[in-house]
Amino acid sequence: MVRSPLLAAILLAFTVGCASQRLSGADLDRVQRPAFISRIEDGAGPKSLVFREDGAYSGKLKKLEDKEADRRLTVKLQQAVTRFELSERLRVTTLSRLPEAAPWTDAVDPARVATALESFLVEEVPANAPDYDLMAPLGADTIVEFVIQDFGMRSEDGHAGAYLKGYGRMFRVDGRAELWRRPFDMDAVDQGAPHLDPFKVGKEPELFRLAMTALLDKVADMFVKDLSPANRKGAAPPGDTAPDTVPSAVTPAAAPLPTPPERQLPPGELPDPDA
Repeated sequence: MVRSPLLAAILLAFTVGCASQRLSGADLDRVQRPAFISRIEDGAGPKSLVFREDGAYSGKLKKLEDKEADRRLTVKLQQAVTRFELSERLRVTTLSRLPEAAPWTDAVDPARVATALESFLVEEVPANAPDYDLMAPLGADTIVEFVIQDFGMRSEDGHAGAYLKGYGRMFRVDGRAELWRRPFDMDAVDQGAPHLDPFKVGKEPELFRLAMTALLDKVADMFVKDLSPANRKGAAPPGDTAPDTVPSAVTPAAAPLPTPPERQLPPGELPDPDA
């Protein structure tokens, strides 16, 4: 079968974008001043795919169309947590759990990064990729970037849950050479997490907030493991630390984000299944 050059290029780009690249200790040893950036792509979410993709709720919806039910639930998900809060949660949790050693202790002050990228970080501005060249004047030689590409709620056979997709990567400011890349696809339904009742979420959006927090913390733990290679100069001898764990002394659990009073809303618009 003949494959067109254009199709081959698209497939190659897709493969490269999804592939993982392991961080070596030697590459990390050459990093001196990392800058952390966390963002959510435009149109990533939150999305409700609950009612359109799972007919198990049709009886409870009664005359309400599944598309409209998903629209109403999406509104509630948007009230539960902002895009900025999600991206910040991933950045802050990951950074707080990294070892207290170079280069992480020499990272560029997050406030300076935020100031340089202020037009990018404003909630209302479309979440386009930032201008990475703005990090060089801050002294950064490397950028650690976390990107959320898709998030929301979905359901399968009457079992609903939150989901979260994206990737993390590390690359040099000079030349953009990638040192590390890790895609993630966290799905509470596939993981067998307890059912996240969409009708309850309609009344208590905080439930979605808590579910997303759990997924974000799992991603942060995965990133911390990737960004802590053992084969570094001066690393502890093999056996001193379990290879698949991060010392508990440097992995404190980040406190859940508080729910602002203005988001503690009255019951939602979704139909009450017990009515």
